[in-house]
Amino acid sequence: MNRNYIILTLIMLILAFGTLFLKMDDELDQVDPEILLQEIIQPTRYVTTDQVAKMIIKGDPSLMLIDVRNEEDFQNYSLPRSVNIPLDSLLNPENLSYLGIKGTKVVFVSDDDIKADQMWVLTKRLGYKGTYVMKGGLNCWMQTIIEPQQPSGDASYADQETYSFRKGAQMYFTGASAESSDDAKVEVQVQRREKSSVAAGGC
Repeated sequence: MNRNYIILTLIMLILAFGTLFLKMDDELDQVDPEILLQEIIQPTRYVTTDQVAKMIIKGDPSLMLIDVRNEEDFQNYSLPRSVNIPLDSLLNPENLSYLGIKGTKVVFVSDDDIKADQMWVLTKRLGYKGTYVMKGGLNCWMQTIIEPQQPSGDASYADQETYSFRKGAQMYFTGASAESSDDAKVEVQVQRREKSSVAAGGC
């Protein structure tokens, strides 16, 4: 098993059991640690960068993006419509008010999965539902949405469709035009926005 996943699992376990000692309102039904451990290994707690991009582009009102990085990193670059709640500020009452809203899909975002996973564990332990992690974080966002790689000529139809969407999303989020790209034939079904700065990163 990958060493990073083992370390991440240990961190999550420590955070999960640490929340036992937090003094919270009686309104929250805290999740049993055994149930939480079962949920930790489920891939359904992740959403992809493509799914997040589609929800932002469509203006999905059920999406609540919570960026768990520090304020400085958030100010340097963040996703549209995201709210900054650093991991160490979660228990502030005004921050908890963003959680537990019926019909809302809360997606935690960080540079990678680590801090977002920690936030997911804390909120699940406190009994909040409808929380997810953007898989790969902003590093993966840069590679898949901002700088998508064109698949080979013999790639599957699904891969070509994914690339077509990503090129359109790239134009939407950066303000790039099809004419400035080597792939002028890519179909785009999104609206353009003004160009904004992007940061480098990797999945």
